[in-house]
Amino acid sequence: MTEGEKQQIYALRLKGVGYKAIATVLGKSRDTVRIFCKHNGLEGDAKVVSLNVKEQMKNHVLCSSCGKLLKQKGRGRVRKFCSDECRRKWWNENPQARKKRETATYNYTCPQCGGSFSCYGNKKRKFCSHDCYIKYRFWSEEDGI
Repeated sequence: MTEGEKQQIYALRLKGVGYKAIATVLGKSRDTVRIFCKHNGLEGDAKVVSLNVKEQMKNHVLCSSCGKLLKQKGRGRVRKFCSDECRRKWWNENPQARKKRETATYNYTCPQCGGSFSCYGNKKRKFCSHDCYIKYRFWSEEDGI
């Protein structure tokens, strides 16, 4: 069984799909899918499995991105992700989860193009883009550009 098939079984099982339907989609036998699910903690009623996995992710027993089992350390912050790749992937897919403060958003006018822009967290920014910075810094009127 390939890694892609394993991920597909996992995703379908979390959606509440049964063994037989997953086996039909993948072209595998029902028992192959059932055994894989049993070894990975996805056995039982499909709807209950999807609810249990979501609850485990919320309680940080499973990785919030890929669903792998997490090993928590004795002290320190509770781990939510199994790796840096999973952490980056999850934050890129869920930008609405970031808590941005309104006081950290700054509004400016670009000295090159005159357009207004806003940026988050950088109060020393002057230009709306790198292109405007290059034009302002290195291009001049006598260059004919």
